[in-house]
Amino acid sequence: MGEVMSTSVTAASAATARTGQASDPALAYYRLGQDIADTKAPAGPIENKWSRRQFEAKLVNPANRRKLSVIVVGTGLAGGAAAATLGEAGYNVLSFCYQDSPRRAHSIAAQGGINAAKNYRNDNDSVQRLFYDTVKGGDYRARETNVYRLAEVSANIIDQCVAQGVPFAREYGGLLDTRSFGGVQVQRTFYARGQTGQQLLIGAYQALERQVHAGTVKMHARHEMVELIMVDGRARGIVTRNMVTGAIEPWLADAVVLATGGYGNVFFLSTNAMGCNVTATWRAHRKGAYFGNPCYTQIHPTCIPVHGETQSKLTLMSESLRNDGRIWVPKDAADCDKDPRDIPEEARDYYLERIYPAFGNLVPRDIASRQAKNMCDEGRGVGPAVVEMDPHGQERRVRRGVYLDFSEAINRLGQDAVSKKYGNLFDMYQQITGENPYEVPMRIYPAVHYTMGGLWVDYDLQSSLTGLYVAGEANFSDHGANRLGASALMQGLADGYFVLPNTINDYLAAGPFPKLDASHPAVVEAVESAKGRITRLLSIQGTRSVDSFHKELGTIMWEYCGMERTAEGLQTAIGKIRALKEEYWTNVRVTGTNESLNQALERAGRVADFLELGELMCIDALHRRESCGGHFRAESQTEDGEALRHDDEYLYVAAWEFGGEDGPVLHKEPLEYEFIELKQRSYK
Repeated sequence: MGEVMSTSVTAASAATARTGQASDPALAYYRLGQDIADTKAPAGPIENKWSRRQFEAKLVNPANRRKLSVIVVGTGLAGGAAAATLGEAGYNVLSFCYQDSPRRAHSIAAQGGINAAKNYRNDNDSVQRLFYDTVKGGDYRARETNVYRLAEVSANIIDQCVAQGVPFAREYGGLLDTRSFGGVQVQRTFYARGQTGQQLLIGAYQALERQVHAGTVKMHARHEMVELIMVDGRARGIVTRNMVTGAIEPWLADAVVLATGGYGNVFFLSTNAMGCNVTATWRAHRKGAYFGNPCYTQIHPTCIPVHGETQSKLTLMSESLRNDGRIWVPKDAADCDKDPRDIPEEARDYYLERIYPAFGNLVPRDIASRQAKNMCDEGRGVGPAVVEMDPHGQERRVRRGVYLDFSEAINRLGQDAVSKKYGNLFDMYQQITGENPYEVPMRIYPAVHYTMGGLWVDYDLQSSLTGLYVAGEANFSDHGANRLGASALMQGLADGYFVLPNTINDYLAAGPFPKLDASHPAVVEAVESAKGRITRLLSIQGTRSVDSFHKELGTIMWEYCGMERTAEGLQTAIGKIRALKEEYWTNVRVTGTNESLNQALERAGRVADFLELGELMCIDALHRRESCGGHFRAESQTEDGEALRHDDEYLYVAAWEFGGEDGPVLHKEPLEYEFIELKQRSYK
């Protein structure tokens, strides 16, 4: 694992906290621990680090692999690819998912594409440019070493997926087609119409099922991880709840891999599937795994707006639409009630093209989202007004929408050409809204989509807990404070197919570790802890539903820890979340029993973890008194309203240790930029 020097809180840091609370209110909520470092990335030129690490890592010979077992939780792109690759290498793999099939992992919902530095367009793309774009897009808050490796293996992903039969879009001559995504000036995004995630997941699923048939992978669907088993300082297994029978079971192995996705559903309304949750990673966090940068959440600029108070999720409209769609609002607020087709060209404000002429509508997501919010805050939003709370707790009605207009593209390319590129997305929009986007501009507004934060990992993807590895969106490693579009699929498959299988062997080479069974005290303790938590939730028998608590938490998070954050608002949010958490454990009503299918019980455990996570997110956002990427503090912005970083104070990863009732402990991993120059982002 990465070097973790000491988790103790020094007397000096405690004294600093007491004296500094007046200037930094966050110090009232956390304690300062020792700095940490990633010690796995080799020294030397960045282009040689990955090949050198692969060479230096210990190997496990094929005969010994059959003696070793690995648990992989999650079957999305990262988890499915990892389980398939480890199984093909000869390890004994136990794969778990809470869905009824691995194919229903949320990776299937990704639409727009996957990045790779292939330079098929001959537009001056390269590994170095993808590396630079990703670091800059993340507002210089990611590790150079991890990001360069991601760019380096990106081309291999496309070759792997083509070999699997993934039907990427092709040009007339048969070559793979590419398009642009936000934050770049080249065309490096490979795609399968608007269903790229689905097609990539089918490829990973086929590879996984091949290993299931071969007997190297044993698949356990409808099993939700509810606890991590630690034995003698190593991650040695998990506890699951069978979601059909309610059985609480321990599963043991030589190493554990978490590939369970992000935690965007802490906001209640998000583009995530409703089952997406933080429980697996949060259970690991409570056992000692550090949580990196939890306040870094991504708000996607192109989603179907909220239409009322009874929604349970939001729908993404792919970023690829910004290639040909133009975003605008009326220049005059008086025109917001008009049919957009009746508003003349000279009365339209194509604000992204106006403010950011070099990138136009393809600025990064955090920038496009904030500007959409700014337009609506000015009173120039479109669509029906929705009820929301202002920072003072007063109700107000605001139009939360901007136009995404394809009329120019349809005139230029023809409707058939636009339909071939985006037809399934247009159909989905029309089915949800009842409006035909070929005739009337789409209405879009930002929504929670992705989380850059996650469990802290080193270069090998090992967490601060020995033997616990974390892949894909569940870790914090590659995107800094803002992820560029089409990079989530790239990271998931890079981690699963190419990185993890070439680093976990360094740990497993010391195995097999001592055999365990269900009677081991640590296993018994984990099982009893999981059972006790379930019993407690079922016994409260209060008056409020689980969903009512989740919705209230989401409202707090969106209002105070959403697109714009302030010190006052974050402190308000922490107080509200603590009060809500206290009420939850005394007044939630969970119907049914454990010994059967019980979705209320499933949600109850997840929301309990979301309540704890939400508080940590607000503490992290409060402590980081700068703006960077998706984390925008109103107190830290340039004269023209852009994010203003403070590299002299906050050039580090915030790795949080669970501290129980005494509050979280902050460990800083200083970020070093040796190969890219630090500077304030500009897309103008």
